[in-house]
Amino acid sequence: MSINIDLLREITEVAGAPGHEQRIREMVLREVTPLVDEVKVDNMGNVYAIKKGADQKRVMVGAHMDEIGFIVTHIDDNGFVRFHTLGGFDPKTLTAQRVIIHGTEDVIGVMGSKPIHVMSPEERTKMPKTTDYFIDLGMDKEAVEKIVSIGNPITRERGLIEMGNCVNCKSLDNRLAVFILIETLRTLKDKKVPFDIYGVFTVQEEVGIRGANVAALEIKPDFGFGLDTTIAFDVPGARPEEMITKLGEGTAIKIMDSGTICDYRMIKYMENVAQKHNIKNQKEILTAGGTDTSGIQRMNPGGAIAGAISIPTRHIHQSIEMAHKEDIKGSIDLLTNCLVELDQHDWSF
Repeated sequence: MSINIDLLREITEVAGAPGHEQRIREMVLREVTPLVDEVKVDNMGNVYAIKKGADQKRVMVGAHMDEIGFIVTHIDDNGFVRFHTLGGFDPKTLTAQRVIIHGTEDVIGVMGSKPIHVMSPEERTKMPKTTDYFIDLGMDKEAVEKIVSIGNPITRERGLIEMGNCVNCKSLDNRLAVFILIETLRTLKDKKVPFDIYGVFTVQEEVGIRGANVAALEIKPDFGFGLDTTIAFDVPGARPEEMITKLGEGTAIKIMDSGTICDYRMIKYMENVAQKHNIKNQKEILTAGGTDTSGIQRMNPGGAIAGAISIPTRHIHQSIEMAHKEDIKGSIDLLTNCLVELDQHDWSF
């Protein structure tokens, strides 16, 4: 499966916790500036990559740049670091994982907790909490404080590898969408599009759809596409109704999540485009969790006709995440064709 693995690796491995998206934003600006007619950055740090169309109607595509992370809250007398989460984590996956604290320089630490050997029988049966963990930098307090300060962001330390037809890395949520939107804009560079396309690389999605809300208020889109990962729970022990999506079964067309019921007209349109171009796809209903789609749909006078493309992802919001290359490529193909053919559909009620 032909996707630009080197670019995907660079996008996924770079740091960008909510509110601290500087490094990934610089990378996005480098990639999209040659591909579109105009690029701008708003006060919150959202990147707008604008490609002009034949008509003045506006289409917003949202892909958030931030990844789940942490923030430093305390350094104790022995140099151990306490933290608060930025976005939702499954605490049981943190044990003995490496992280990077982004202070005056990047410094690697290890998530520490009470060893099982000294736990009581009751403690061994309890689910861990994020407050059970501390970060061990292997330094004393004086050395730590030369590098680390309260408020420094923290991200996971995991590089991208290829596993069979899959990719595995930290922060595939939502750097897959960043990659897909960049590659879509690259495909559209020399194509005519019917409406103005606003490819928006948003900030602070993991802490409440904050960047997308601001961007939608600015753009006032007529149409919108969210672009994000979704759960693929196609693993041993999962019941069919729990799986949400499956890896390798195609890009997913969102029906709803906890923040959005997608416009039935947009769902039908996306299904028609997928069928026309033989793009393998599956339906997604995500009963818990939301995406930028809610901001795109609602933060606009009169609302937008909105839907979403979701990339099936295993082990989501854990230390590493996994996605299938064919699903990634299918997502690029579906988004590209949806943007090119948007004026060819009957959008009436």
